[in-house]
Amino acid sequence: MGTLYQYPIKSSTPKIIHDLKVIIHDTITIFPSHETEKRSMFLSNIDQVLNFNVETVHFFVGDPQFPSQVVAEKLKSALSEALVVYDFLAGRLRLNLDAQRFEFDCNGVGARFVVGSSEFELHEIGDLVYPNPGFRQLVQKSYDDLAIHDRPLCIIQLTSFKCGGFAIGVATNHATFDGISFKTFLQNLASLAADKPLATTPCNDRRLLAARSPPQIQFDHPELFKIPTGIDLPSPTVFDTPEGELDFKIFNLTSNDIAYLKQKAKDEPFSTNAKITGFNVVAAHVWRCKALSSGTNYDPERVSTVLYAVDVRSRLGLPPSYAGNAVLSAYASARCKEIEEGPLSKLVEMVTEGTKRMTGEYAQSVIDWGEVNKGFPNGEFLISSWWRLGFADVEYPWGKPRYSCPVVYHRKDIILLFPDIIGESNNEVNVLVALPGKEMEKFEALFHKFLA
Repeated sequence: MGTLYQYPIKSSTPKIIHDLKVIIHDTITIFPSHETEKRSMFLSNIDQVLNFNVETVHFFVGDPQFPSQVVAEKLKSALSEALVVYDFLAGRLRLNLDAQRFEFDCNGVGARFVVGSSEFELHEIGDLVYPNPGFRQLVQKSYDDLAIHDRPLCIIQLTSFKCGGFAIGVATNHATFDGISFKTFLQNLASLAADKPLATTPCNDRRLLAARSPPQIQFDHPELFKIPTGIDLPSPTVFDTPEGELDFKIFNLTSNDIAYLKQKAKDEPFSTNAKITGFNVVAAHVWRCKALSSGTNYDPERVSTVLYAVDVRSRLGLPPSYAGNAVLSAYASARCKEIEEGPLSKLVEMVTEGTKRMTGEYAQSVIDWGEVNKGFPNGEFLISSWWRLGFADVEYPWGKPRYSCPVVYHRKDIILLFPDIIGESNNEVNVLVALPGKEMEKFEALFHKFLA
């Protein structure tokens, strides 16, 4: 059970091409197709802590009716139209010094569009499912050398391959979208590229997630870390980049593996309040492996906390089309002794309780906490799930992507869940783990042990 892909960063793998030999031919600015209102756009307390880029790559097989030149023109036109309704994407992030808050300056200075080509055919670059560091060449960098108020919030790169296939790489500042609203953006971009109306009109009113006045923090929030007054840098969080070399491995959980975990949780005695879903059993399984493999010395009394995202749109009465970030970190905590000796069903119940805890009142309390405090999510690690976001389901004029994936920058305390390649079962999931070598050995052994 549990197929394993392995790739130690320190060695090479002949099936993976790390240098895609990408040449950039053109970089242009795309402006809104119609003049837009110059304005400042409020950002919620969720948006405030997400000033970093998210990069995705979407691979397409070649279609003689859509050579790369045609795709480029359709994408540029679609992006220009999209920037009218997504006017903040044509703007810049800036710090309002009076309010000491980030906001979008909707100034219409444009998004970036990049055209490049690779010397390889698509099939030559290796397994698309495998997070190849070379995929970073398929997304234009975010101009980190520029001041924040000069950096584009959206950069799209079209890279053609010799076979006629191509990749669309998208880099967006995370303050612009969460995964759900980013998919809506892709659907709208695809619809406009097909000369159709918007698939969904986005709701751009970020004040729908404003804190109450005065703020009302009604719950304890152990999943949040408060930065002490006078400290410039936060304590380590799940967003930190680790020092030292990491190995990474992909563990594939097949539909049979997930069915086994579900049945195991059902058969065990402690499943009264557990909601036995695919995500919950996978999260519980991964949590157990990560908690028990962490560090050099095992401490049964150490408390392990896992964080995972919960969409709060329906909990807070937001429209499904809300275009900002509406995802908060749920959590589950337990002592390592409980995690090791307790049944899987108990861990599934804890994950379930973390999701149930995120009521509308609790979510609003988190937002109000961010009004009073400066801080970040606080846990041993974060499970970031791209499993069912459905980026590969978006239908463009040239078809659906062969595969869509995030560009991975390995972090010890972020475990990524992502789907298999399109055409395969959506009931299986790949688990990407990055750990120091000794911890990885423990994680791998536990991963298979708890599937036996």
